[in-house]
Amino acid sequence: MRTWFGRAGFNLLIVFIILYSLFPFYWVFKSSMESSIALNQPTSSLLPQQWTFVHYRAIFAVENFLRPLLNSMFVAGMTTIISVILGSMAAYGLARMPIKGKAMILGFVLLVSFFPQIAMVGPLFLVFRHLHWLNTYQSLILPYLILSLPITTWILTAFFSQIPVDIEEAAMVDGASITQTILKVFAPIALPGIFTAAILGFLLSWNDFLFALSFIQSPNMDTVPLALVNFRNAYYVHYGQIYAGVVIASLPIALIVLFLQQRIESGLTAGSVKG
Repeated sequence: MRTWFGRAGFNLLIVFIILYSLFPFYWVFKSSMESSIALNQPTSSLLPQQWTFVHYRAIFAVENFLRPLLNSMFVAGMTTIISVILGSMAAYGLARMPIKGKAMILGFVLLVSFFPQIAMVGPLFLVFRHLHWLNTYQSLILPYLILSLPITTWILTAFFSQIPVDIEEAAMVDGASITQTILKVFAPIALPGIFTAAILGFLLSWNDFLFALSFIQSPNMDTVPLALVNFRNAYYVHYGQIYAGVVIASLPIALIVLFLQQRIESGLTAGSVKG
């Protein structure tokens, strides 16, 4: 009986945590489906009084929200691809080569990713202005690489270290070249870690606001976070459109995490258990 009550209490606690975590997202979705009049009411119910898609239509018809979505997708996608390629190369070398002070190198790599963004804005702004890179895609991709590449390298180094060297040696004994061994033997085994690093890098780029605010100067180059802030004029803030934009901007991340959940978990737990 005591065991049954303990499991029931644990399950209730899990349900409470899930509902508590999801409630803000539900409230944003619910608010995006309400009219502007209902949003301005002093009180609100848990369900929309009248379901409407007017805010979703407005952000595409009036605000041209498709352009910021494409900008964010391109910038985040390019950052992720470059970060995974360079991070995989660095991680493979750190995991396989007998390098002295490897732990110190990894610690420094991880420390770089926690460097405050606000401290980088001023120097990067001066550099980009000198290179005439302000209001360009590269003015966002390069800063995002500064944030994502260290985390990618650190995660992949931990994951690659768990892959036995015997697998690669056996492939070379069978006549495979180094390139064939890496691409056909090592890479498929390393996919969970690569997916995890790619998703984290994509999230960092997709959600950034500070760099976009600092380096982007025209509306046609706005990313999603920057476009959401601009859903206002001198007299009125379009809260309904902001809520609708947040819902749409959250869908790609939610779908990625939903369909790649197992790969993310296996990638994040790499290095926690040694065989």
